[in-house]
Amino acid sequence: MSFRLRLAPMALASVALAALVIPCVAQAQDDGRFALGAQAGTPGLGLQAQWALNPRLVLRGGYDVLNWDRDQTYKGIDYDAKIDFKSPGAFVDLHPFANGFLVSGGAYFGSRKIDLDATPTGNVNIGGAAFTPAQVGSLTGRIDLENTAPFIGLGYDNTFTRNGRLGFRLLAGAAFGDKPKVDLDARGGTLSNDPLFRARLDDEERQIQDEADNYRVLPVVHAGLNYRF
Repeated sequence: MSFRLRLAPMALASVALAALVIPCVAQAQDDGRFALGAQAGTPGLGLQAQWALNPRLVLRGGYDVLNWDRDQTYKGIDYDAKIDFKSPGAFVDLHPFANGFLVSGGAYFGSRKIDLDATPTGNVNIGGAAFTPAQVGSLTGRIDLENTAPFIGLGYDNTFTRNGRLGFRLLAGAAFGDKPKVDLDARGGTLSNDPLFRARLDDEERQIQDEADNYRVLPVVHAGLNYRF
């Protein structure tokens, strides 16, 4: 009889322990390592997928699109600038403390260009000389950025470090590329095919190139929400 009485508390303790452990195991199994999300920031609007290899290492792939029209002035000429960035990317996020803080490294790929269009309505200076609207006609240009841009940044992402399915992400860093390639042309003017005017236009192109060299380093800031499966 005493032996049975000694077993009863042990059985009750085992049941209580199981009641505590089983939900924790179930929760651990329920915590997925894959997540999908949406984001917005300087690279544009995008989607991303994440795969957590372990609490400290996450692989991430994304695709951002930026289409933006704005007025841009280069060397005193007002251009209609159309920005068209399509930026797939692959990254590794390191969480050194197994919490939300992260260090991210990787690269953006794809086509990133800026199309320029201007039709002067007054005299403009091109390559150090003044020309009338009739002489110039319309100016068209294109700035092509490097297709591959290495990236490094710091951020916070609690997708795999908190309970629940939703996670928040904030990332800031910089993308690095070679100097952009600039092309400038003039059409429809009385001097569009004049050799002296074309030489001035080449000088103008080089001046725009000097300004475009500032695009070799692009700031990257974005925020997003993720859903873990």
